[in-house]
Amino acid sequence: MANTKKSSAEIMGRALRLTREQGLITGQPKLVVAVSGGPDSVCLLHVLVKLRENLGLGLHVAHLDHQLRGTESEADARYVADLTRQLDIPATIERRDVRAYQAQHRLSPEEAAREVRYNFLAQVAHTAGTDRVAVGHTVDDHIETILMHLIRGTGTRGMRGLRPSSRWQSPGNSLTIIRPLLTVSREETANYCRQHRLKPRLDLSNLSLSPLRNRIRQQLRPLLQNYNPRVAAALLRAARIAVEDYAFLDKEVTRLWDEIAREQGDTVILDKAKFLRLPPALQRHLLRAAIEKRLGDLKDIETRHIEGILSSLNKPAGKKISLPEGLIFTIEYDDFLLGADPAALSPYPSLTAESALKIPGRTELAGWRVTATMIVRKQMKETDNGLIACFDLAKTGRKLTVRSRRPGDRFQPLGLSQPKKLNEFMIDRKIPNAWRQRVPIVCSPEHILWVIGWRIDERVKIAAETEKVLRLEFKRTQPPL
Repeated sequence: MANTKKSSAEIMGRALRLTREQGLITGQPKLVVAVSGGPDSVCLLHVLVKLRENLGLGLHVAHLDHQLRGTESEADARYVADLTRQLDIPATIERRDVRAYQAQHRLSPEEAAREVRYNFLAQVAHTAGTDRVAVGHTVDDHIETILMHLIRGTGTRGMRGLRPSSRWQSPGNSLTIIRPLLTVSREETANYCRQHRLKPRLDLSNLSLSPLRNRIRQQLRPLLQNYNPRVAAALLRAARIAVEDYAFLDKEVTRLWDEIAREQGDTVILDKAKFLRLPPALQRHLLRAAIEKRLGDLKDIETRHIEGILSSLNKPAGKKISLPEGLIFTIEYDDFLLGADPAALSPYPSLTAESALKIPGRTELAGWRVTATMIVRKQMKETDNGLIACFDLAKTGRKLTVRSRRPGDRFQPLGLSQPKKLNEFMIDRKIPNAWRQRVPIVCSPEHILWVIGWRIDERVKIAAETEKVLRLEFKRTQPPL
């Protein structure tokens, strides 16, 4: 009996120490405890019941029937309901159709179950008046997560394994997940339940070799122990080092962020020259930080995505790399862009059709107002904003239109003796690829007269013999879309 009390007290002491050292529930009046009915979560609940006065908080149990195991999962729900009544703990016990969610969102069974479960937990936490949910992850889950990440090709972030606390987010839901038993083994939670006669439920699906985590648990870990009996300690040591390295990289990225990155709308813009001078370790970390700012989390971002970007950094401007959730990494001349639509940074509204200009007069286009006036040379004023230009009216004529670029377009930039391809001109002028289709172009029936914002055509410039001048002024009437 003395040994029983000692082992129970040791588990409670480790849970209390981790909770306080990591500040897992500081300032929280209530905590939701996710209880599946298995040994780990039942041990967690019983430990927290014993510690709730020390921690100064109320408990609320959450249990979800995933409707995947028929009568077994129904029995799990009844067990949790009985247990919470015995412990006098309020509980929310519900059922959700995980298979329907899986089909609707085209996820793996494990992904669907996880999303449904955490959405449920977030809703229970919100109703209970907290943002924290305790789960029964043990040190064995921590080790299995490290191995799973290694198999999938992790970086430093994945090598950390499970953290004492982590943030989970989905559209409309978020919560902080805490793991008070992260220094306790699975064997210890089973012993604890036996000692306290808790009789937890056993999930037979854990014996299946279909999920990767189960194969790691039942096959890979025993195999690795044949090579190194202390492989668990070695993995935990590697994870601890990864945590320290990651923390250092976090501080460096925070220090460098304002110097290298800026946000415009829904896009993160990275200064290309400064980013390329960083060592690869910081480049990776800065990329992850930028992606997390855009997506809210990194759950769908794998090492291959980050390495794919790094291997493309010296590609020509215009190169695009597609990432999960519709995110696009775009290489421009002076910047790297990270956003859903790089064209959204263009200073020009989108042109939807070719439009004739009223000369003289005012023409309303999508996002633009164009004013055409006819003046004499002495009325000309110097302009330098790129949106006003003057032409020899005798050379332009009055049948002018505004449109976006087309394949094969050519014009003769002011100062050149021969026409050149419009696309080559835009490349030479380092016009971002995402902007090019939005740049308005003024045309006569014969040729391009003006690439708005950059250059007029040599053939319509004001000359000594010019008598009448056509003045065109573009003004934006709405922000770029």
